[in-house]
Order: sequence, then structure tokens, then C-alpha cells
Amino acid sequence: MIDFHTHILPGIDDGSADVGESEALLSYLAVQGVDTVALTPHFYPQTTELPRFLEEREAAMEKLKPVLKKELPDVIAGAEVYYYQGISRMADLGQLRLGETKLLMIEMPMKAWSEYMVKELLDISCRGSVRLMLAHIDRYLPMQKPGFLEPLLGQGVLVQANADFFLGGFLQTRRALKMLTDGEIHVLGSDCHNTGSRRPHIGQAVDVIAEKLGDDFTKRFLDRGYHWLHKAAPVRKATAEDDSWNT
Repeated sequence: MIDFHTHILPGIDDGSADVGESEALLSYLAVQGVDTVALTPHFYPQTTELPRFLEEREAAMEKLKPVLKKELPDVIAGAEVYYYQGISRMADLGQLRLGETKLLMIEMPMKAWSEYMVKELLDISCRGSVRLMLAHIDRYLPMQKPGFLEPLLGQGVLVQANADFFLGGFLQTRRALKMLTDGEIHVLGSDCHNTGSRRPHIGQAVDVIAEKLGDDFTKRFLDRGYHWLHKAAPVRKATAEDDSWNT
């Protein structure tokens, strides 16, 4: 199982405070069946220069490496890149991809997305140098118009949902499951930040999916996550590859 969205790197954003907390979060995920973790610290292009962010991320990775025991998940460095007007013209955007893949996680503003915002995402996607992945789609749903995902899905943009989306009340869980079966959710992330109020619950979410949609569906869904990472380069070993999925 892959956790596509975490804030486990120590001391780089509002996530893990130190290496000890990072190790604890990775241990929680290992117990839940996660074997690969995307490290996606916040990157705010409007306020932070890219070289500085990359240096800080590398320093955090170096701090984390000594605790990456065999029983813990493999890790891949990426970023959660905050959208801003003009992001489609940002130089070196590809340096924020997840590992050696084309995956680039974008965090959108918490408001209704304008046509211009969607156009910028499509402009980036059409270039082919990156494959966009929208972070925690569940957070934006109350603010968007019906069908807002259609043009993005049609261009191959991937959608990540937070595990907690599947762990809410009846109506929320039903909507999460419907989006999953409709192909509007491609991968899961815990979006974990700490060992207190924002611990990872991705294992519980997968249990709900399996209970409601069956083990076969769940396995296919989780296996496809490895496909998105088939060219990734974790710190210690390559991730699983499944060529049976079409791109």
C-alpha cells in the first residue's frame, strides 16, 4: 500500500517536529500495511524560493535516513505545491515531482476554482513533462460546481483523496465511495502531520473500501498506485511495478 500524501519530513513545515516523531509516524503506517510513503512537505512558491526549499528538503531527508529501518516503509521525496496565479509559467516546476516519476502534487485554494485556474492546470498537464495530482480533493468539494473535475480528468490529471474522507458519517463515506467507483479518485493519502491530532488513518480507510466494495476491487485500486510510481526511486529500493495497467 502507498501513502501518497504525508508531512513526515522533520522540521520542514507544519508536519513532524523532529526525527523521533517522523519515525513514529512511519511505524504507524507500517502497522497499517503501508510499504511506500510519499514525503510531500508544503511548498509555497509565492513566499519561498525553490533552491531554498530543495536545500531544506534535502537536509530533512538526511536527518531521516538514519532511522529508515528495514521494517519501515520506503520513502520518496516530493512536495505539495500550492497553486498561485501564474504557476503554469513557473520555471523548474519539474524539480518538485515525486521521486523520478512525472507526478506533481498541487494543492488548490480553498475556494471555487475559476476557469482561469483550471486552464492553468490544463496548460501544465498538456505539456507532458509532469502528471498533475490534485491533493486532498475532498476538501474542495463543498465549494465547487457539479462536473468541475471533468475537464481535468479528461486530460489525465490524477486525484488524491485523504483517508479521512472515507471515515466520516454515512453521507460523506457514500460520496467518497461513489467518487472512487466513478474513477474520480485515483490514490489515497493519510495527510498525516503528527502523532497527536493528525495521525495516519489510511489502513482504516482501506478497510472501509474493502468492506463496501470488496477485496478484488480494493486490490486493483491499491495495485494501480504502484503503477503511478513505476519509475520512482525510493531511498532504499525500487517500488513494485505493475505493467498490467494502462497509462
